Parts: sequence; structure tokens; C-alpha cells
Amino acid sequence: MSVTLPEVRWILREPDQKLLEGLNGDSALRKLPRLVQRLLALRNLQDIHETGSFLNPRLCELGDPFVLPGMEAGVKRLFEAVDKQESVVIFGDYDVDGVTSLTLMKLTLKAYGLQAECFLPLRMEEGYGLSRDGLARCFEEHGKPALLLALDCGTSSVNEVAWLKEQGVDCIIVDHHEPGETVPECAALINPKLGQDYTYFCTVGLVFKLAHALLKTRRLDSFDLREHLDLVAMGTVADLVPLRDENRILVKKGLEKLATTQRPGLKALKTVVGLDGFIQAHHIGFRLGPRLNAAGRLDTAQTSLDLLLCEDDHDARDCAELLDSHNRDRQQVEETVLREALAMVDADASLTEAACIVLGARHWHPGVVGIVASRLMRDHHRPSLLLAFDENGVGKGSGRSVPGISLVDALNDCRHLIVKGGGHAMAVGVTVMEKNLAAFREGMSHSVKSQVQSDELAPRLELDAEVTLADLNANFFEHYEQLEPFGMGNSEPIFLVSNVDPQLPGNVIKEKHWKINLRQGKEMRPAMWFNAPVKNAPAPPWDVAVRIQRHFFRGEESWQLMLVAARTAVK
Repeated sequence: MSVTLPEVRWILREPDQKLLEGLNGDSALRKLPRLVQRLLALRNLQDIHETGSFLNPRLCELGDPFVLPGMEAGVKRLFEAVDKQESVVIFGDYDVDGVTSLTLMKLTLKAYGLQAECFLPLRMEEGYGLSRDGLARCFEEHGKPALLLALDCGTSSVNEVAWLKEQGVDCIIVDHHEPGETVPECAALINPKLGQDYTYFCTVGLVFKLAHALLKTRRLDSFDLREHLDLVAMGTVADLVPLRDENRILVKKGLEKLATTQRPGLKALKTVVGLDGFIQAHHIGFRLGPRLNAAGRLDTAQTSLDLLLCEDDHDARDCAELLDSHNRDRQQVEETVLREALAMVDADASLTEAACIVLGARHWHPGVVGIVASRLMRDHHRPSLLLAFDENGVGKGSGRSVPGISLVDALNDCRHLIVKGGGHAMAVGVTVMEKNLAAFREGMSHSVKSQVQSDELAPRLELDAEVTLADLNANFFEHYEQLEPFGMGNSEPIFLVSNVDPQLPGNVIKEKHWKINLRQGKEMRPAMWFNAPVKNAPAPPWDVAVRIQRHFFRGEESWQLMLVAARTAVK
């Protein structure tokens, strides 16, 4: 018997009326459509200046990079390496944030005349971060460096950094993961979580700030950091960090740069996925990013790094096609794990009734369990964690959380049951022995339950505004695009349109996607519903929850409704 997914409550969010009145009282902002004003008020922008910066983000508003903890020491040590032409290795991570960080750091040091080597650990054999196995292979390939830069890892690697120091290797860490009670003793630890500012950055954003600090200290007329904003946008969007404040500036300008990038690798990747010109954040999240991630999930991320660094169009095309092939392989492996995980919860309802879903199996691939955990989290609206156990009973897993529940805090409560683990509130990585699976499941659920204050685990669909189809007109669209880019921390608005008549039967694509026209009075709009319940659709008329997506084709702009959910109209 299949597990019935919990009923989702539709909740219409209400903006702060004082914020809304303030927007309408400003001479410039009152010209915006009232609906756009409402969407701005829902973003809790504190004043008119902040609202103006949100609508028109500018690079000149970027702050001083030296306010970041460890930045001054990091810049000093890097220039020492440059001046002495020391041997330097950049040790990174195998996801999009990791490989874009490596690329930007290598290109920045190259501009200063320092040829640094890059190293990526192997997910399966060496795991995440500064493992001793990874460091051993790094030294075998590149020799023992004078300086090692750890990007997107290292904050929790106290013992490994101490070992590096014993070997006479200095270490600079640039990382955004949560620090523990003890941090490594190194030449510089650049992590915003040790301070008050820029805590929303992922690592490529921190590397951008480090590059900015280097350029402020020692100017280079031959190196334009703005030309590398395409890398910053890729890593920031793919790492699911909030697109607010300086992240919003960097991604907004980075998407513009990505649209016209001359980087051979990204040009080739765009061609492979069929993107030309106009780029939005969701293109990174669902098309470009997964292909850069795919290689590191199943094997090594070296192909992704080679793609970003290559200067030859032919080599770039080969790398892009290989990554596309890896992505198809990843999708097949992921589908198998998802099917088996769903079978587990179908067979035992208690697994999804717990405050935290924890599943594990021997033959699962550790490179895709995080993606499947995300799917379970979305379906059941509770933190979910999947573990892939090897033949020795060692399980490597990934977890994803819901807003308001810190998965890393829950993990910290279960330290006695795990081998190692870390991350941040919304995502963690962990190693657990198979014999501890039941106790770990119970411990995680108990910790998550203790964090619940109200309805954090209740499935809900938050709606930003109720509109009519007539409200979705050219004047609205012209101003609506100023709210982009959408993503974490600036969610794409979801609109409620009540009592619409779907023009059935519509057009069903691949037996699961539904292209359908919606009518409301005299107005008609085309809509697309991906993964629609075609054979189990609600009886019309419908209330629909929709997003609005902007498209460009052959230079022409168009807008389309994207159905999120539908129900039989309640009024």
C-alpha cells in the first residue's frame, strides 16, 4: 500500500502594511504596479534605499572585502607566495561551487604571475574535504607545496591542518561551512561564519572577495575581475545560498556576463544544453549546474574543472559533451535510488511519520543520495537524509532540510553516533556506520522534533498574491523582471488565480507534462504543468498556483504560466 502524501495547505502571505504604504509614498516607487509593490513588501526590504538597491543592483555598492575574518592575513600570505614564487596547490571540492572557486582562484593567481596547481579529491575513495587520503594523493601528484589553499572545505579539518603544519606546509582556508568549537590553526581562515558580515556567501563569492582584496592591495590593469562574474553566478546559484545583498549584485551581473561569456568551456556547455543568449538563474540550477556536478557525483570532477579552464574550443566541446553524458548516467543512477527509497517508505509508513526521514542501503551510490533526499524533503516537508553503505558497513550520506529546522544542529546532537559530518542549516554531509542506523534515525528525529516551534513540518504552499489573468499584462511584466534573479532568499513568486476554466483535454507531452490554456472570463493564458497528475486531475473549475516564466526565442520575449498546483475551485 502506497504512503499518502500529506495534504498541502495553501496560505496567502500578507505583506507588512507600513512597508507597503512606504513604497507607495515614494515618488519613484509609486509608479510601480501595485502588485509589484506588494511583492517588494513581502521581501521585507527595510527602507527606500534598500528597495532601490534591490531593483537596481550595482557593482559599485560592493563592500570592503577586508571586513571578512582572516582576509588581511590571507592577502599578506598570498603576496608572500607570489613574491617568492612559492609552490602553491589549490585544494577544492567537487561540486559547482568548488570547481568555480578553483578556477577563479587559479586565474587570479596566474594574473599575478604565480602558476598554482589544482587538486580535486575523489568523492568515492577520499570523501569530502581535506582527508589524509586526498592530501597524500595531492602530494604524490604535485609534490609537497609551500602553501595549500583549501577552498570550500577545511573549516572542520583541525587534525588535517595540524598535520600539514607538521609537514611544513602553510594553509589558507576559504570556506563558508559552519565552524565547530575548535578551528584549525593556519595562516588564514577566511570564513564569514566567524564574523558578522557576508554570512550568506558560498565559497566562490568569498574567492571573489579575496580577489578583490588582492586587487585593492596591488592593482593589476591587465586583470578585470568583472570578466569572471560568470563563474561567481554559476557557483552561487548552484550552491543554493541566499540571493540577497551582495550575492544578488554578483548574480545579477554574473548572469549578464554568462549570457555573453567568451569562456570556451561555458560557451560549449551552453550549446550542449541549447542555451543561447538570455540566461536566468533557473538555467544554472536545472541545466548548466547539474552537468558540472554530474562528473563529481559519479567519478571525478576533473572534467568540470578542465571545461572551465580550457582555452581551446575543440577541447571545450569534448568536455561539454562528456559532462552531458555523465549527467545522463547520473539521472539513471538517481532514478534507481529514488525508486528504491520510495519503496522503503511505501512499505513502512513510520519512516515518513518521524520528524526526520533517514534511509540507507548498501548498493546506493553516495553521489546521488543528496538529490534523492531533496525529493523526499519536498514531498514530505521534513528534513530527509539518505545513506549509502559500502561492503564494510560505512555509510556516506547527505541530508536536506526545510526552513526553520537546522540539520547541522541536529547532526551535532548526534555526534556520538557518527564518524564525521558537517555542513549548514539546510544541507549536511555525514558518515555513519550501518550498525548505528536505527539509533541515528531515532536521534535525528528527536533532535529535529525539539527544534519545532509551530508548523515547520506541516506541508504548505505559500502564495504571494491573488491575481486575475487580466493582472498579468505587459505593464506588469515590464516591472516584474526587475525582481529577478529568483532563487534562494528571493523566491520566485507564486500567484493564486481563482476559478479558472482549463481548456481540456489540452496537450499531454511524454505522458506527464501538460500544456493547457486557462480561461477566466474573457482572458485566456497558455500554461505548462510539468509532472502533472494527468490521470488524476481535480474537477474543473480550478484554483491554480502559478509561477510566471520569461522566455526568449529568436530575440522575441514571451511569458508563460507555469502551474505549481491546482485544486477544484473553492469559491
